[in-house]
Amino acid sequence: MEKWFFETVGFLISLFGTVVVFWGVAEAFLGFLRTKLKLAGEEATEALAAIRRRLGAHLLLGLEVFIAEDIINSVIRPSWEKVGMLGAIVVIRTVLSHFLHRELAEEEHGKTVRSVDADKPWPAGTSVGKGE
Repeated sequence: MEKWFFETVGFLISLFGTVVVFWGVAEAFLGFLRTKLKLAGEEATEALAAIRRRLGAHLLLGLEVFIAEDIINSVIRPSWEKVGMLGAIVVIRTVLSHFLHRELAEEEHGKTVRSVDADKPWPAGTSVGKGE
């Protein structure tokens, strides 16, 4: 009874993670097509960056859900081999998650800095500025 419960919960969690990732990919694909067909130049670049951030958020959530599912599976079938595999999978997914999160945060920070800096006048004596 207990094993069946944990297997069902593990399957549902895995299914949820798959849906999250698939949803993000489908949303990104449709957004990409819409952007390529309707936008150009800077507008398209900004739209694609937003699509990339949303896809990254879906991938991050999906990775976290898959880690939870792996932990539940190790509870169902505990063995040193499974624990070792779980450890390796968790490390790989955590590293991927960390770098993806960091990249998204840096991109978001860069977007904020660019939008704030766009409104600031250039210091006197500089030859680089808006439209120059």
